[in-house]
Amino acid sequence: MTKAQIEERKAQELNVDLKDVQPPSYLTARQKKEFNEIAGKLLQLNIMTELDEDSLARYLVAQDQYLEANKMYRRAVREKWLIDDLDKITRMQDRAFKQCRASASDLGLTISSRAKLVVPKAEEPKQNKFLAKFGGESTG
Repeated sequence: MTKAQIEERKAQELNVDLKDVQPPSYLTARQKKEFNEIAGKLLQLNIMTELDEDSLARYLVAQDQYLEANKMYRRAVREKWLIDDLDKITRMQDRAFKQCRASASDLGLTISSRAKLVVPKAEEPKQNKFLAKFGGESTG
């Protein structure tokens, strides 16, 4: 595409400012505080919009469920609960961990997911091998 075509396409693109990110009402006060901290960092990276509010909220809910399951597990071990009860708790832990990890990955909160968020650099115009060999100007 020519520079004029690129500029024309950019002018036609829908550019909506969706940066008024707010924590959903169903979060606790502590979760809202953490939401605002994480959202602020993601906004600085230009990878979050209002459309991602619920994803971040689900991450925080899953994280709390995971931490609560960890507390229950420690208590169960300390008080020597039945193996069946321990098994139920570890399944709860596992489910909450998987939900938390999936949400974290979707939001770029893990090392591997951030590595995938690298913005590609603009490619150099390709040289026309024929023109380079036999003379003339390349049109890109």
